[in-house]
Amino acid sequence: QVQLRESGGGLVQAGGSLRLSCAASGRTFSSYAMGWFRQAPGKVREFVAAISRSGSNTHYADSVKGRFTMSRDNAKNAVYLQMNSLKPEDTAVYYCAGGTVEAAPIDFWGQGTQVTVSS
Repeated sequence: QVQLRESGGGLVQAGGSLRLSCAASGRTFSSYAMGWFRQAPGKVREFVAAISRSGSNTHYADSVKGRFTMSRDNAKNAVYLQMNSLKPEDTAVYYCAGGTVEAAPIDFWGQGTQVTVSS
């Protein structure tokens, strides 16, 4: 089983940027598609972005397309989420996840990192 640990969350003003990182343990990291999800207070967890095992394919929610970029470094067992032009509605706990289905990698999860965007 792969264990995930997110970092990079924090407080940022609207229009600003943050880069989330997710460090993975285990030698099978490159065997899994990876994703980012988020959950705002009182709302269900929602898909943000996903990336294929090789990193050649990415998928994004319409709400973040053009603002967020997901990448991975299999040599470092890590995935990243570069978030630009942040909006208050991006405020949420962001979770890193992985799995076998490229568009929905939800087999294992990290603990989450808080992102707060002030207006």
